[in-house]
Amino acid sequence: MANESFEKFRVNLSIKSKNGLDFTLSAGIVWILIAFVWTLNWKSYDKSVITFMVGVLLIPLALLFSKLFKTTWTDTANPLQPLGLWLNFAQLFYFPFLIFSLIKLPDYFVMVYAIITGGHLFPYAWFYKTNLYAVFAGILTVGAMLCGLL
Repeated sequence: MANESFEKFRVNLSIKSKNGLDFTLSAGIVWILIAFVWTLNWKSYDKSVITFMVGVLLIPLALLFSKLFKTTWTDTANPLQPLGLWLNFAQLFYFPFLIFSLIKLPDYFVMVYAIITGGHLFPYAWFYKTNLYAVFAGILTVGAMLCGLL
């Protein structure tokens, strides 16, 4: 694939998906709900399980926002399109850390979850050609760690 074509495909994905706006807004709502869950006077283990349940809302909300903002999730004509899904799947390989914290250190579960979620944003800076994803990946991961140390 020629470099010009490659860049054209990347720009096309960025435009059609509006830089992942539907997922970003969906995640923002989910994290507001998760923050609320962690203000409750419940055991950390219970809040961790509820956090998992709240996280399930991400895809349906993103689908709703996709309809509202008319974003495209799949473009079969674009050979780079599957890469976005693969970049997202990469975070699943960090879930053993999350399960470990759920079982052994539930007080730190939300921190680990935030670090995994924030860190997975980093490659999207390249994918969507916007450095904001890299900046927010750094802010979220370091911020979550600092909150966990408090």
